[in-house]
Amino acid sequence: MPKAYWINAYREILNTDALAAYAKLAGPSIQAAGGRFLVRGSPAAVKEHGLMQRTVVVEFDSLEVALATYNSAGYQEALKALGSNAVVRDMRIVEGV
Repeated sequence: MPKAYWINAYREILNTDALAAYAKLAGPSIQAAGGRFLVRGSPAAVKEHGLMQRTVVVEFDSLEVALATYNSAGYQEALKALGSNAVVRDMRIVEGV
């Protein structure tokens, strides 16, 4: 069964306090579901029209687990802490090959 990945690119961080509150809840919720943080930080280099923005990649054992984690009560609580105006980010859930 292919693994799955959450890929987050933060275009803007507008409220660092809300992001910290989100991270405090999201990290344990993701890890409790078996998610493994592979990347968390700013790029060392940006190429081919990329943007210098914070990037987070989380690996899951399957697409089903990745989707269930996103929809879980714990992660939804983290999203509420983040709010709707704290960050501008692009989040994708992608199945591996």
